[in-house]
Amino acid sequence: MLGVLGTVVTVPFAALGPGPTFNTLAEVDGKQVVDIEGTPVDPTSGNLNMTTVAVRDGLNVFEALGLWLSGRQGLVPREEVYPPEKTEQEIQDANQADFQQSENSAELAALHFLDLPVDLRIKDVSDDGPAANALRDGDTLVSIDGKPVTTVSGVQDVVGDIAPDTSITLDILRDGAPVSETVTVGARPGDTGRGYLGVTPEEVPNVPFDVTFNLADIGGPSAGLMFTLAVIDKLSPGELSGGRFVAGTGTIASDGTVGPIGGIPYKLIAAREAGATTFLVPSENCDEAKAHAQDGLQLVKVDSLGSAVDSLTSLRSGGDAPSC
Repeated sequence: MLGVLGTVVTVPFAALGPGPTFNTLAEVDGKQVVDIEGTPVDPTSGNLNMTTVAVRDGLNVFEALGLWLSGRQGLVPREEVYPPEKTEQEIQDANQADFQQSENSAELAALHFLDLPVDLRIKDVSDDGPAANALRDGDTLVSIDGKPVTTVSGVQDVVGDIAPDTSITLDILRDGAPVSETVTVGARPGDTGRGYLGVTPEEVPNVPFDVTFNLADIGGPSAGLMFTLAVIDKLSPGELSGGRFVAGTGTIASDGTVGPIGGIPYKLIAAREAGATTFLVPSENCDEAKAHAQDGLQLVKVDSLGSAVDSLTSLRSGGDAPSC
């Protein structure tokens, strides 16, 4: 009876473990993982592998016990992976949306890093916001009170530091023509000490080439850093990896900020088993990474795109890099 129950009864846990890794400089199913068309691409070699976490669900008692004892898998309450208030389709859609956002942010972060043009376009203007009579959907925001802005976070920072009821000048492009508009900054809802314009800007690449990411059935935002490095490697002279096997993980914002991720113990295992010798770790994940370090895998601490590129450049020339 115990044997039957152990193979039939499922447990309220999901198993997390090492997932597949993908070299963002290579091909998958006959397509470049990061494909750039419309401009010359610099030759690359080596590996810049993104890493993933595999999830197993619907485990019976014996399966769960076996995976836990293996030391390669971890068990977590099922609701941490599959929130009960959401359907399976809603969870898949959210993961895909996060992955799509990581692709968009990766392209933008790479273009900003390479000083290639990105337009800061007004996507929406609140009807009752301070800028309602000054800005229009489709305007390109150039500067705020003489301070150039190129990212959404940059706009939030500049406007947030302006005291409400202050009059400012917005330099924009409207239908290709330069225009200046004067706006009185309002108070940000929920934080009345900070400035507020009531607009939704978005960053739009303004380059004569297309960047396409060709990985299917992958969810979540943690591929952002490695996607960004692949774009930079292909659009700039030299090789970031120096021909070495580098893997890593981390979210990316368009301004180059690298954010933490989940499942790093399993990603370290996957990277080492794939052959990686260097792993880029978001700084906020360093303590966890050190606790699950793999023999032969150097842990490099990164908190921004610039620090990741600097570390790879140093390692390529035989130098050191910040470590966890």
